[in-house]
Amino acid sequence: MFAEVAPRYDFLNRALSGGIDVLWRRKTVAAGLGTENGDLPRVLDVCTGTADLALSFAARGCEVVGADFCLEMLGRGRDKVVQRGAESRLRLVAADTLHLPFADESFDVCSVAFGIRNVADPVAGLAEMARVLRPGGRVLVLEFSRPRTPVLGKLYLWYFRRVLPKLGALLSPRSRSTSAYDYLPTSVMAFPDRDDFLALMQRAGLVEPRYDLFSIGIASLYVGVKPARVTGVEARG
Repeated sequence: MFAEVAPRYDFLNRALSGGIDVLWRRKTVAAGLGTENGDLPRVLDVCTGTADLALSFAARGCEVVGADFCLEMLGRGRDKVVQRGAESRLRLVAADTLHLPFADESFDVCSVAFGIRNVADPVAGLAEMARVLRPGGRVLVLEFSRPRTPVLGKLYLWYFRRVLPKLGALLSPRSRSTSAYDYLPTSVMAFPDRDDFLALMQRAGLVEPRYDLFSIGIASLYVGVKPARVTGVEARG
């Protein structure tokens, strides 16, 4: 499904969101910048797709790895990396979020934008993201959510359910089906958001979970922290 829409994925993202997804990614990057010692974080971006979020981190000077198992999406991302001259800061790899090919404690930040609901087991995916983080590292999850403002919320949901799938199919005439655009609203409506998603982060072993709402709740940024190691003395206590 994602391979099919890869050629026009970036164009569709900008068109269907009115370009506001760019602002959401900037806010996500801002939440990930800076470490305890003031250095720029080493970042892993999973479900990276065409590498928009990974490129945003790289543009701020971070060392970044982008991982995805859709080769067609990675191909588009690789072209963008070359076009922007980011090869020295950003490396793309084919990898499954449930089985990341990286050692424990390899990164300072692990991010995912609009991809966690596509992982077969989101809790296991979050736990795997946490595994590759150093203690104190942050998991950042940018994801669609369901706005709850009475009037605007209803208008958005109407657009999301009724209009967006048809627009997506219209703007991507080479697609063989509308499955990707039907899937988007269906998956968002079924996926836990806000406090329910924070509970998933806690199940994955993350602490201090919180979220910030973007654009009347159309999207949310979730942040969780990998806990510090427990020493033998603390464990016995």
